[in-house]
Amino acid sequence: MPGFVDAHVHIESSLLVPSEFARLSVVHGTVATVSDPHEIANVLGMEGVRFMIQNGQTVPFKFNFGAPSCVPATVFETAGATIDVQDIETLMQSDDIKYLAEMMNWPGVLFKDEMVYEKIKIAQKYGKPIDGHAPGLKGEQAKTYAAAGISTDHECFSAEEALDKLAVGMKILIREGSAAKNFEALIPLMNDHWENMMFCSDDKHPDSLILGHINQLVKRALAKNVDLFKVLQVACVNPVKHYGLEVGLLRVGDTADFIEIKDLKSFDVLRTFIDGELVAEKGSTRIKSQVCTPINNFNKTKVNAQEFKLKAKEPESLIPVIECVDGELITNRLNLKPTIKNGCLVSDLDRDLLKIAVVNRYKEAPIATAFIKNFGLKEGAIASSVAHDSHNIIVVGVDDESIAKAVNLLVDNKGGLSAVSNSENLYVALPVAGLMTNEDGYVVAEKYTKLDLMAKQMGSQLGSPYMSLSFMALLVIPSLKLSDLGLFDGESFAFV
Repeated sequence: MPGFVDAHVHIESSLLVPSEFARLSVVHGTVATVSDPHEIANVLGMEGVRFMIQNGQTVPFKFNFGAPSCVPATVFETAGATIDVQDIETLMQSDDIKYLAEMMNWPGVLFKDEMVYEKIKIAQKYGKPIDGHAPGLKGEQAKTYAAAGISTDHECFSAEEALDKLAVGMKILIREGSAAKNFEALIPLMNDHWENMMFCSDDKHPDSLILGHINQLVKRALAKNVDLFKVLQVACVNPVKHYGLEVGLLRVGDTADFIEIKDLKSFDVLRTFIDGELVAEKGSTRIKSQVCTPINNFNKTKVNAQEFKLKAKEPESLIPVIECVDGELITNRLNLKPTIKNGCLVSDLDRDLLKIAVVNRYKEAPIATAFIKNFGLKEGAIASSVAHDSHNIIVVGVDDESIAKAVNLLVDNKGGLSAVSNSENLYVALPVAGLMTNEDGYVVAEKYTKLDLMAKQMGSQLGSPYMSLSFMALLVIPSLKLSDLGLFDGESFAFV
């Protein structure tokens, strides 16, 4: 049957460069991705986009990159680069760029922002699709968003929201990544709307990529008694047709991109072929690792614990607190009484109220500090230089000393993920833009699994603590998030 296509993914979230992502995903029958290089673009701009394309071309796999539409994503954070209207024009002229990547600035679409519409017009001029990102938009707002020419959305949290967007002509992507999981909410729509739906992962960490990819969604859809051919159209055919991908669909004259499976019950992938070349067999990849030279943009010096102190202003007043929601990108805003010690606001383990901070990695600047609930740590701290969208350093911890130590591990390695407990320090170095490594993907997955386990042993109850942490700085998803410039309300689009 045709190979699977991930209809929307940020390769960077796998922590692997494209060539390593390909090695792991072909084992699960994936032959192509629709990839938004938005993450590396926020760090390195056009140089980052070119790196992704060039590295992807070193392996037999069909990466289809888009032109990032929102770099920086907002003006309310410090990013490492800008992709302006002229850059979009340059990218759209390239055959390597297949579409305008997710238009995250949905307020800009609704309120007719001139620059947003210029980017949309350029994509339309070159006849390339425009991807959406419109969490929570329904009714007239969804209609206005779609009318601008935006054709897809992968941010639907409910069937009701998805139906509103389908009604105005948008295609809906069922997303199941390492943090955001919308399969259960949206799968009931597939029986009637399979012609306008696709599967995607959006963000997938290496440990879960080892276990499976789009093949997992196929199996789950079949287990819900969705017709086989509807499922295959969603998993294989719709992305190819919507984006005009050069991916074979077993038609006469097509390139030989296909998979063989054991049977229609287990759906175990036996072999994967791309352009007629055998790239995976019996659970093993046949793609060789590639050598690449890391590129980066990381200019932070070491921090000390004093920089994370928060002096109490009004002892009795409530403070805004981020409530992390496991398995979702959205957060809630709580207003809680702070815990004060020696005149400073401190973490309160009994209430699971922990300090969170964002540290600018591009230049020396004051540190933004706040509080978060639901991370569950009972000791130490965890930190990451993967922090959507600008990828400054984000850290959660129980005390200022642990927080500083976790951040300094990343400073020493010019980016990565770290965990600091009372007895151990652990990290995964990410030398490519502070987002990825060119190390063997299976080795990276093993290291990441140990780090993830350590965070959970330190008390976190979250399914994917590091993935959830990376989204606590994502300002374009409501409700309350933290950037390097302060606490931000994603609904009013203003600082708290």
